[in-house]
Amino acid sequence: MVRPVRDADLGDILAWRNQPHVRAGMFTQHEIAPDEHHSWFERSTNNVARRLLIVERAGIPLGFVNFDGVEAGGIATWGFYAAVGAPGGSGSVMGAAALSFIFSDTALHKVCGQVLGFNHASLRMHEKLGFRQEGLLRQQHRMGDTYHDIICFGLLREEWAGN
Repeated sequence: MVRPVRDADLGDILAWRNQPHVRAGMFTQHEIAPDEHHSWFERSTNNVARRLLIVERAGIPLGFVNFDGVEAGGIATWGFYAAVGAPGGSGSVMGAAALSFIFSDTALHKVCGQVLGFNHASLRMHEKLGFRQEGLLRQQHRMGDTYHDIICFGLLREEWAGN
């Protein structure tokens, strides 16, 4: 089941986002403070082109998915992370559920994702879900003294429908 984020979810989402293994694969890796988190949520809920979603299985949250740029015929970007304690393989289940939801609930043309080159689990998940690699931004993201590649992915509505 896919549902919109509720106020009651904010504590869980912050805890999931601040897990060290989650932060390690994110473009922004600092620990998010509660006030920063609440400001983000307020801005996001006032943005009609953004969907904040929780994916559940049997009433238990598997994780969080965000789509930005949602509009008819539009091209949205997405991001996601699993709940603390989510079973192995939850990322693919969560991604498939969220993509089915967003393509059936909206008239999006395409969903795009960007993955840091060292995040092999996310790279595999995008490929498993049918995304195609559309680009490589070499040494595009700086973390400390190291530059990392960004892999760009895209999934068209008709590709998902045939998936």
